[in-house]
Amino acid sequence: MKKLAIAAMMGSVVLMTGCASILNEKTQQINVSSSNGKPIQGSVDGTPFTGPGVVSVQRAKAAKVVTVETPGCAKQTVVDNSVDPKFFINILSGGAFGSTTDYATEKMWKYSDNVVISCGQ
Repeated sequence: MKKLAIAAMMGSVVLMTGCASILNEKTQQINVSSSNGKPIQGSVDGTPFTGPGVVSVQRAKAAKVVTVETPGCAKQTVVDNSVDPKFFINILSGGAFGSTTDYATEKMWKYSDNVVISCGQ
């Protein structure tokens, strides 16, 4: 009976764990560059960056806005979010419990890996 209880607990833990929650970090690395290849400076969620370069963004249900201070470049660029394909593995394997975990941790969201800021020559 004790082994059955342990097996049931282990099974419920596995079902309650989401694939995206396990495979994705809380943050995602995105490459930010300018359309003219020149250096840019800006911020995402208040965190400053210099590009071209890699920016770490917090995964969330909402889109991100890249704000650029470099003259001649678009002041704001929206980076839309989408559902990471890893989330759909949960529908097949983890069911409602795993999917709920992925949604609650917001690790089910992803952004484009490359963001190009529109800049004049």
